[in-house]
Amino acid sequence: MPTIKWSELTEPAETAAALAELYRRRGSEAYDEVVSQTEHALQCASHALSKGADDATIVAALLHDIGHLLMPDERESDVDRRHEQVGSRFLDRWFGPDVLRPIELHVSAKRYLCAIEPEYLNTLSPASVRSLALQGGPMTEEEIDEFEKLDFHAAAVDLRRWDDLAKTPGAPTPALGIFEQIIGDVLCAS
Repeated sequence: MPTIKWSELTEPAETAAALAELYRRRGSEAYDEVVSQTEHALQCASHALSKGADDATIVAALLHDIGHLLMPDERESDVDRRHEQVGSRFLDRWFGPDVLRPIELHVSAKRYLCAIEPEYLNTLSPASVRSLALQGGPMTEEEIDEFEKLDFHAAAVDLRRWDDLAKTPGAPTPALGIFEQIIGDVLCAS
C-alpha cells in the first residue's frame, strides 16, 4: 500500500482501512515486555466487545494507544510524551467525543484508579508502573473531584481496566478486519 495521505481521507471505509493499515504496518512494534501494539489494541477492543460496550467505546479501546504508533521513538524517552493527547488530536478529524474523550482520559483514569483503589497499583504491569511515575502518579483529592466531573470519565475508567487486561501473549481475539468494520460503522454514524 502506498503512503497514506491522512489529510485526504474523507470516506468512512477508506479512513477505517487506513487506520487498520497503520496497525498492520507499525503494530508489530513492542507495546511492552510481552505483546505488540496490535495484539494490545485487539485485546483491549475484544474486552470492550465482550462487555457489551457501544461501538464508539470499542473503537476508543482499539485506538487508545495510536499515539504510540505515531511517535515510535517515544518508548526510548524518560519524558511523558502524552501519547493519549497525540492520538486524540490525530483522530479528531474523523471522530467525535464519544471516541476521543475516553482516549484522552485513559492515562488520567490510571492515575485516578491508583488514587481511589490503592490495591489497583499492585495490578499494574512493570511498564505501567514506570509510565505512571512519568504521568504524575496517583491523583490528588482535587484531581479526583475534577476527573469525576468530566464527560466520558466512566468510559475512560472502563477503557483503562480493559487496557490493563490486554497484555496476554497469544490471547485469541477477533481479526483486525472485524474492528475495521466497526470503525467504519462509527464513522458513518458521525
